[in-house]
Amino acid sequence: MPFSPEKRTGTLSGIVFVALVAASASYIASLGPVKALGLSPLVIGIVIGIFYANTLHNHFPASWESGITFSAKKILRFAIVFYGFRLTFQEIAAVGMEGFLVSLIMLTSTFILGSWLGVRFFGLDRDTAMLTASGASVCGAAAVLATEPVLKAEEHKAAVAVSMVVLFGTIAMFLYPLLYTTLFKNATGFLHLDPGTFGIYAGGTIHEVAQVVAVGSLDGPGTVMANNAVIVKMTRVLLIAPMLILLGLWLSRQAARSGTAGTEVKLVIPWFAVYFLGMAAFNSLQLIPATIVEGINTVDTFLLTMAMTALGMGTRFAKFKGLGMAPLYTALAMFVWLVVGGFFVVKGVTAVF
Repeated sequence: MPFSPEKRTGTLSGIVFVALVAASASYIASLGPVKALGLSPLVIGIVIGIFYANTLHNHFPASWESGITFSAKKILRFAIVFYGFRLTFQEIAAVGMEGFLVSLIMLTSTFILGSWLGVRFFGLDRDTAMLTASGASVCGAAAVLATEPVLKAEEHKAAVAVSMVVLFGTIAMFLYPLLYTTLFKNATGFLHLDPGTFGIYAGGTIHEVAQVVAVGSLDGPGTVMANNAVIVKMTRVLLIAPMLILLGLWLSRQAARSGTAGTEVKLVIPWFAVYFLGMAAFNSLQLIPATIVEGINTVDTFLLTMAMTALGMGTRFAKFKGLGMAPLYTALAMFVWLVVGGFFVVKGVTAVF
């Protein structure tokens, strides 16, 4: 436990350390030249965090790791819950069926494609393939951890899947803003994506919630791009519950066919996504003055920066050594589908609606 008597000091020190680095990232992002590049404090935070993880990590107390992990997991979920104060149900309804269909199509297609390619083409075992596919199709590391008890997979297989999510999710964080500013934004005809549509594209295809928030904030927090990105992403997150139920039923059926006694399936529900919707519902009532909501959003942006900084601090390149090429090939194939296939799915769905 991070706040047990023996770990409490180290955890608090780690949280304070992350907060100080996040404050530095916020200051750097506010500087004129950096601001002109459109780099949010979330992106600056993860860059600093990755630099720390691969250079200075061994020069800081190991006891701080529990605080860094707490920031990357608990503070992230807390910040996502309060991101609901940036949205209203009126805005969610405006995204409507487009966002839901993009979420459903990308989740289903990515999970099936990744599981099939991993086993049939790249020789992965079923559990590693499905864990990697769940991370790419739903919500990154959180989805891997939620799927692990359903599959009853070994821990090292989940670690491989999380590593792939971190690798390609981080690539997406830098690739998507580049694609938008150099291609989609200025293109004409089929290749053009307006800010709202790009938000749907980002929310429907990027791995982690925090990465979606970072990319969506390209036009600034609270913009149509940012809101659409988060709404569509949270729709994908909420869909993990029915996905895990269906996966559990499929596994039970497979066990019955093979003559193996069925086992009870543990369902892990992402409650932070439910609470996020609750906050959005409360904000829709407009019971709190706008100035207070603005203050909440300012604090929330800083908490998100802390979470992104902590995620970067956990991204050590050494973790990717010795994994073999099969997980990499599987994750790469899904990444190509998310980027390229996701674009066509978004264009098709938005054309219909």
